[in-house]
Amino acid sequence: MTSRTRPAMALAAVLLAAATGCADGGGPAGGAPTPEATARPGSAPPAVPSAAPGGASAPAGFTLVASGDVLPHDSIIRRAAADAGGDGYDFAPMLSGVKPVVSQADLAICHMETVYGKDGGPYTGYPAFKSPPEVAVALKATGYDSCSTASNHTLDDGAAGLGRTLDALDRAGVRHAGSARTEAEAAEPTLLKAGGATVAQLAYTYDTNGYPLPEGQPWAVKLLDESKVIADARAARAAGADVVVVSVHWGTEWQTEPDERQLSLGRALTASQSGGRPDIDLIIGTHAHVPQAYEKVNGTWIVYGMGDQIAGDMINHQGAFDPRGNQGSIGRFTFAPPSSAGGRWEVTKAEFVPQWFDTGRGRVVNLGAADGGDPRHPGIRETIRQVVLSRGADKDGLVMGK
Repeated sequence: MTSRTRPAMALAAVLLAAATGCADGGGPAGGAPTPEATARPGSAPPAVPSAAPGGASAPAGFTLVASGDVLPHDSIIRRAAADAGGDGYDFAPMLSGVKPVVSQADLAICHMETVYGKDGGPYTGYPAFKSPPEVAVALKATGYDSCSTASNHTLDDGAAGLGRTLDALDRAGVRHAGSARTEAEAAEPTLLKAGGATVAQLAYTYDTNGYPLPEGQPWAVKLLDESKVIADARAARAAGADVVVVSVHWGTEWQTEPDERQLSLGRALTASQSGGRPDIDLIIGTHAHVPQAYEKVNGTWIVYGMGDQIAGDMINHQGAFDPRGNQGSIGRFTFAPPSSAGGRWEVTKAEFVPQWFDTGRGRVVNLGAADGGDPRHPGIRETIRQVVLSRGADKDGLVMGK
């Protein structure tokens, strides 16, 4: 996903954006992986049975939040430089508005769409992104535990960019899924702890913008394939996962309705079972630039698209500024342990938190908690709400959170 400069551009640039779908509209200038995600102070696990089947103590439930594309265009990089006061890049202030939502969850997942450049740069936005590695530090500071890293931009700087990105996330203490530096790393599911559960995060992308997989590294980026996703989910379950979360970079850019592939693949993945238990417990989508619906399919929640979390002013495929490119949501799901041995961890509460990236201020705004001081907020919040609920998710209990 991407966006371009808001002023009028050369025709070639407009055509390029239409081909790849990710460009910036300008805006103001300016370690080893941690083994688990621990419960956050102030988080409120759901009520759970006092005892598990057989009399043992029941594992604790947990809350999981997931958010949309982090897409640092040139204007975002300039803003981070300004926020750092001339000493490097600081992306944490941009995310401060959603830090309470993210940090109070037991497990928080982001989508890191771009790859990182070398320390000191140069750093670039659209069309071939190389972001400052300081993004990873800000994600950790905001409270993110893991990020999906499979996107159409994962190979923008080849195997080197992929490796730098995962190295930086490791140093920051942020886990990752969807791309890999070695075949062994690619074969291992990303396992995280949340409450009393082991959660697997798997991640896939529909394409890599035509960039071929690095020579001799067919495992470097996980490409979206139904049979592969199901096999990986079953392998993650065999490796000890109580809950399997699948992050997917998919869909049609600038289209709020999920496309036919999203719908058909969503149905197939949520229908897959082993031993009477679903193989996948949650699907979270990115890529379309705009908010898309939430829907419960075959008893499993799907977020077709969360929209962009951080991005510059966005230009759509018609070459017009499109404010929807800075609108999105955070999904928040409360899981309770199974009521019987070998059963499924159930989502007992499903919420969406509307969010908006204010490109003028360079800040993410939690519209669910907005105080009404900005007259633009109610209209943006309602636009997001209508899209999120457009497939009837409210009938299955989805509510707007703060």
